[in-house]
Amino acid sequence: KEPVEWRSVLRKMIPQLTMTLISLAILVIPDETWENWLGDDLDARDDFSGRMLSLFSYKHKPLWPLNATDYVGFFLAIIGLIIASGGGIGGGGILVPVYIIVMRFTPKHAIALSNVTIFGGACANTYLNTQKRHPYADRPLVDWDLILVMEPLTIGGALGGALLNKVLPESVLVVLLVLVLSATAYKTLSKGVALYKKETEVIRESMRLEEENGGPIKEEEAEGDGLLKGYGTLETLDYKDELIALLEKEKKTPLFNISILIIMFVVVLFINMMKGGGAFHSPLGIVCGSVWFWFANILMFGWSLFIMLAARHYLVKRFLLKKRIGYKYVEGDIEWDGTATLVYPAICSLAGFFAGMFGIGGGIVKGPLMLAMGVHPEVASATSACMILFTAFTATTSFLVFGLLIYDYAGVCVVIGFVATYFGQVGLTVIMKRHGRYSFIVFSIGAVVGLSALLMAIEFFASGGGSLKPSGICGKG
Repeated sequence: KEPVEWRSVLRKMIPQLTMTLISLAILVIPDETWENWLGDDLDARDDFSGRMLSLFSYKHKPLWPLNATDYVGFFLAIIGLIIASGGGIGGGGILVPVYIIVMRFTPKHAIALSNVTIFGGACANTYLNTQKRHPYADRPLVDWDLILVMEPLTIGGALGGALLNKVLPESVLVVLLVLVLSATAYKTLSKGVALYKKETEVIRESMRLEEENGGPIKEEEAEGDGLLKGYGTLETLDYKDELIALLEKEKKTPLFNISILIIMFVVVLFINMMKGGGAFHSPLGIVCGSVWFWFANILMFGWSLFIMLAARHYLVKRFLLKKRIGYKYVEGDIEWDGTATLVYPAICSLAGFFAGMFGIGGGIVKGPLMLAMGVHPEVASATSACMILFTAFTATTSFLVFGLLIYDYAGVCVVIGFVATYFGQVGLTVIMKRHGRYSFIVFSIGAVVGLSALLMAIEFFASGGGSLKPSGICGKG
C-alpha cells in the first residue's frame, strides 16, 4: 500500500483554508463592531429592507399561496438535487444560490433552508447506501470506522460555522460564499476533466479488446483475476482464529460505531437546545451571551473532541490488532495509524465549518478529501452521505435555535430533498452506468455551481452591496 502524500492532501485543501483565514480576519476588524454583536438590531435591518427591495429583503412572504418564484425555485432545487445525488455532492452549492436569487431569501435564511434540504437528501442517500455492499470485500459499503473518527470534529466545526453565520454581516456572507463557490466550481470541473480522460482511455481499451476477441467482452472477463475481491474472504487466506472472528464481525454493520455516533449526536443536540439562542429561550434560564451560554458552546465542542479522541484510541488499537494477525487490506481501505487518526479529522473539521457557515453540507470538502486519502469512490460517496446526515442536522438545529429557519418553507424543503435525492440517485446511477460517462454529471455540477457564483456576484453588486452591519448573536434572524 502506497503511503499517503500529505502535501498533496493539504494542497487540495488550500481554497478551504483560505476561506477560513479570511473569515477569521473579518472577526478582528473593526473593533467598534464588537460592541454591537450581542445587540438586537432588528429594527435597523427592517428599516434597511424597507428602503431597498433587493437581495437582502429581511421579510419574506409565507409559503401559501405559492407564487411564480416558489414554483421556479422549487423546480430548480429539484433539478439541482437530482444532479447532485448522482455526482456525490450534497447540493448546497446549487441550493443556496437558487434560494437567494430566485426565491428572494436573505443569505442567512437561504443557508438555513439549504441545510434542511440537504438533511432530507442525506436521509434518502443513507437509506439507499446502507443496503449496498463493498465492491471488494464482504462488508457494508459505508465505512463506519471512517465516520467514527472524522464525524465528531465535523460536527464541532458545524457548530462554529453556524455561530459565525449568525454574527457576520449578510454582505460578508455573500462575498465569502461566492469565493467558496468559485473554488468549488474549479475543483469540480478539474475533477470532471480528469475523469473524462480516464473514461476515454477505458473505452478505447475496451474497443481494442473487442476487435482482438471478435466480439464484446463479457463483464466477468473484464473484471480481471479477482485478486482484490479475494482479500477479506475465508476461501483465499490462511486465517487465525482472531482473523476469522474479525472478518465475520466486519460483515455486519457495526452497531457499536453507530451507537457512539448517536450518543454523541444526542448530547450535542440536547446541550444546543438547553442553552437556547436568539429565537429560542433556554428551558434552564440561560441568557444568550452570558457566561453559561458560552460555556455550553465550549462544552459541545469539547464533547465532540472527546469522542474523536476516544474513537482514535479504538481505531489505533484495531490497527495494531490487524497488523499483528496479518489482516489484508483491500483497495481503498485506510490504515488508521496514529498519524492518520489526527490529521484527517483535523482537516475534516473544516468541512463542518463550511457546512454550518455556508449551508454547503460539507460534501464538497469531504468528498475530495476522502478521494485524496485513496478511499474507493463508491465508498467515499456512500460514507460522505452518511456524514452529511449528521452534519446537516446538527447545523439545522443551530439555525433553529438562532431563529433563522422559516418553518413553512423548511417543511417543504426537507420533503423535496428526500424525494428528489432518492429518485435522483436511483435514476442517474442507471443512466451513468448505461452510457459509461460519469464525467457528464461532474461537468454539470461544476457548470451549475460556477454559474451560481457568477449570478450571485452580479446580483450582489446590482443590489448595492447589502448591509455591512453585524446582526448580533442574540438577535432573531
